Amino acid sequence: MSDSRFHMSQYRAETEVNLPKRVWIFDTTLRDGEQMHGVTYTIDEKILIAQQLDELRVPKIEAGFPITSPGETEAVKKIAALGLDAQVVALARPLKDDIDRALDCDVPYIHVFISTSDLHIDTMMKTTREDVLNQAVEGVEYAKDHGVFVEFSPQDATRTDMDYLIEVCNTVEDVGAEMLNIPDTVGVLTPRMTFEFFKEVKAATRVPLSAHAHNDLGQATANTLASIEAGAEQAHVCVNGLGERAGNTSLEEVVISLIAQYGVETGINTRKIAETSALVERLSSVYMSANTPIIGDNAFSHEAGIHVHGVLSNSGNYEILRPEFVGKTSRIHAGKHAGRHGISSMMEDLGLEPTREQLKAIADSVKKLGDTGKIVSDSDLYAIAKNVMDIQEEDRVQLKQLLVVTGNTITPTASATLLVDGEEYKGSGVGNGPIDSAINAIRNVVNGFANITLEKFSMKAITGGTDAVADVTVAVRREEKLVTASSVNGDTVMASVEAILKGMNRLLDKKKT
Repeated sequence: MSDSRFHMSQYRAETEVNLPKRVWIFDTTLRDGEQMHGVTYTIDEKILIAQQLDELRVPKIEAGFPITSPGETEAVKKIAALGLDAQVVALARPLKDDIDRALDCDVPYIHVFISTSDLHIDTMMKTTREDVLNQAVEGVEYAKDHGVFVEFSPQDATRTDMDYLIEVCNTVEDVGAEMLNIPDTVGVLTPRMTFEFFKEVKAATRVPLSAHAHNDLGQATANTLASIEAGAEQAHVCVNGLGERAGNTSLEEVVISLIAQYGVETGINTRKIAETSALVERLSSVYMSANTPIIGDNAFSHEAGIHVHGVLSNSGNYEILRPEFVGKTSRIHAGKHAGRHGISSMMEDLGLEPTREQLKAIADSVKKLGDTGKIVSDSDLYAIAKNVMDIQEEDRVQLKQLLVVTGNTITPTASATLLVDGEEYKGSGVGNGPIDSAINAIRNVVNGFANITLEKFSMKAITGGTDAVADVTVAVRREEKLVTASSVNGDTVMASVEAILKGMNRLLDKKKT
C-alpha cells in the first residue's frame, strides 16, 4: 500500500485471506490485564485508565468482573456512569448472581463465559458437556431478557473438541448471543493453526467472531492477526500486553499492525498510544523493557553510526513508521557505536557549534566513555562538549541542602532547598523510602518554577558489597523535550538527586524561566 506514514515491504503473500474492512478493538486492560500478578488498581485509577482508553477511541472497554468484589462492582458502575463514547462491558459467568451483579452496574454489554474443553469440564468444573451447554444457554437467555448486548466466550476454546465447540457456538447464537469470542486461553496455537481454526469456526457460525489470545509462547499478536486474516472482526487486547501469566495480546502491536501492514481500519487515535502506555505503566507498576515494540524507549532510538546517518538522511531507512504516529519521537543517542553524523546532530540540538577538530574530540570522548560500559546520557554528552569547547557555564539549578529522615517508625520524609538562578526555593516530600521521598521533595520544589516531570528511573550497582556504588539514569521531560541524565555516587539518594538535577539543567535554557 502507498502511505507516507509507513515504510513497509512491497512483498505480498498469495495466501487467501478474509480480511474485514474494520476490526473492533475490545480492550480488557481493566479486567484481564488486572489479573496479572502484582497488578491492582484503585477505583480512581480504573476510572483514569477508562477515560484514557476513551481518548484513545477504544470502542469497547471491559471494565471488570463485578461479582469478584464490592470494589470491582463499584468501579464498573462508576465507569459505566462516566458517559464515555466507548461501550462499557462487564464480565460474568452464565450464573444469575453474576449477571444480576453486572446488570446492577448499568452496563449495556455483558461478556458471558464458561469453559468448554474436556480438560476444564472434567478436572476443574467436574461436570458434563451437556450441563455446560445448558448453563451457557440459560446465561445468555437471562442476559438477553434484560436487554443488553451479549458476547459469549467458550473458555479454553482452542483445546475444545471442534464439533462440540461449534455446537455450543450455534446454540448460544440461536438464543441471542451477538458476538462469539474464541479464546486461546493458554496460548497453545501457532499462527497457522489459528488461521485454520478460525476459518473452520467462521464457516460454521453466523454472528461476528472475536479473538482472545494469550502470550504463553510469545505468539499472541501473531495469532490475533492470523484470526483476523481468517475473518474475525474483533480483537481482545490489553495495553502493554498485560494479562494472566505471560499476558494478553498487546493493543499497540495489533492496532499498528492492522493499520500499517493490512490497511484495516480500527478507529483508534494512534497518537494517544504512547501516552496511554505510559499511564498504564505508572498505575500498574509494570514497566516495559526498552526494546518493547512501538512503545519501548528504544523503539525509535538510534546510536550506531550507520543507522544514525541513514535516519538523518531519510527516517524510512531505519524507521518503518513515523514515531509521531504513535505519539513518540525519534531519538539519537551518544555511545561507543556513534558516528560523527550523529554527534554533530546532537550538538545542533544542544545549540552548540563545535569546530571539526572539537567534534572529533567530542566523538572520541564519547566512545571512550562508552567503552567503559557506561550509558552516555544527554547530560554526559553536554558535559563532554562543554569540557572540549571550554564553555564556562554554571548550572541554573543547584542543590543547596537536602535532608532525608527515615526509620522503622516514621514515614520517610525529605526537605530540599534549591538555588535557581541564585534564588532559593524550598519544598518537602514523603515517599515509600529515602530515594522516593527525596525525589518527591525535589519534584515539589521544581513545581514552583517549571513543569518538569520524571518519566523513567533506573539504578544499578556497579560495585559489589554493602558499599556498592550506584549508577542512576533518569529521563525527565519538559513539554515536548525529553532528556536523559545519569550520576554515579556511593550514596544512592545523592546519585538519584544529582541525576535528576542534571536532567533539569539540560531542560532549562539560559532564559529566565
